[in-house]
Amino acid sequence: MRKRILIAEDESLIRMDIRMMLEDAGYEVVAEAGDGDRAIELAFQHKPDLILMDIKMPKINGLQASQIIGKQLDLPILIITAYSQKEFIEKAQLDNVVGYLVKPIAEANLIPAIEIAMHQADKAKRLNKEIQTAKQEVEKRKLIERAKGILMEAEQLTESAAFKKMRDTSMSRQMTMESLANEIISTYK
Repeated sequence: MRKRILIAEDESLIRMDIRMMLEDAGYEVVAEAGDGDRAIELAFQHKPDLILMDIKMPKINGLQASQIIGKQLDLPILIITAYSQKEFIEKAQLDNVVGYLVKPIAEANLIPAIEIAMHQADKAKRLNKEIQTAKQEVEKRKLIERAKGILMEAEQLTESAAFKKMRDTSMSRQMTMESLANEIISTYK
């Protein structure tokens, strides 16, 4: 499946050049924006795989637009700009900014930057998913431990006996340990 890209650049000639480079390289350009407001709107509408975002644009600048998109959609953004000053680089260090390209942009620089940016974005998504799964697992374990503690106290059971009772009940009633733990906690409140 072709990767979908949104171009946000206020200079139409540069936008057209970038579009041609991307399409020649096999990418699908889903939309183009000439200002930050439109970039945000199109990001919500198309949810592209990557956004190429110029910093200096009318209305909302590219950094502000990137911040809004990052908070609400968590889409990866590759910054493109004519400015390489330290202040812009520091401001561009947002969580969803996965790269920074200085104009003029050549295909020899653009395509590798896009590939690396997409790889980093995929890696970040995988890590975030693993973190969320681990957090859910920890919360589930805490819930089960709490319910086990309640059973130990209420029925004068050892830890292993309380766990065995929970496991046996969960199996006989065909319910998850988590559901059973919630039931135990609400029953003994």
